[in-house]
Amino acid sequence: MSYIVDFKNVSTVGLESSPVAKALAGLRTNEARYFDNKYKHKFTVVPASASKKTLAYVNRILKKERDIEFAAKPLETSSFQVENIRWTYVFYEDGLAVNVLYTIDNPKKRAVGFKLSEGMEVPKELEGKFKFAKMRSKLAGTIRGSFFVIKGEY
Repeated sequence: MSYIVDFKNVSTVGLESSPVAKALAGLRTNEARYFDNKYKHKFTVVPASASKKTLAYVNRILKKERDIEFAAKPLETSSFQVENIRWTYVFYEDGLAVNVLYTIDNPKKRAVGFKLSEGMEVPKELEGKFKFAKMRSKLAGTIRGSFFVIKGEY
């Protein structure tokens, strides 16, 4: 069952099992606001259990590009295209959000982003490999983020 994220009201629907559910919901809502403001796109998520192809796509990129495999349980995913960009998200139980930005026509503008919910530790899979910048959000509190550029074709 899909869920359109309301970017005005933070809801923990689908994220209740996370120890940082409120912060993760804020992060998800922050993403929904971005897509509504920039692209007029309704940010829709589905349970990870119903999106095996999306998970396999993200896992393949993480494994091949940086040999990363997350132990945390994926809770939700989102996959869509706006303009010439394919966006894919995975929200994990520990509070991590991973997004893949993949431009269809420009191989130089492809990246994987990591966002850490307020109150979570840096996952051991990312420790020492990335520096995280902080940003404040009214919806999500303090978000820490990092990214890497995708080199391969997916």
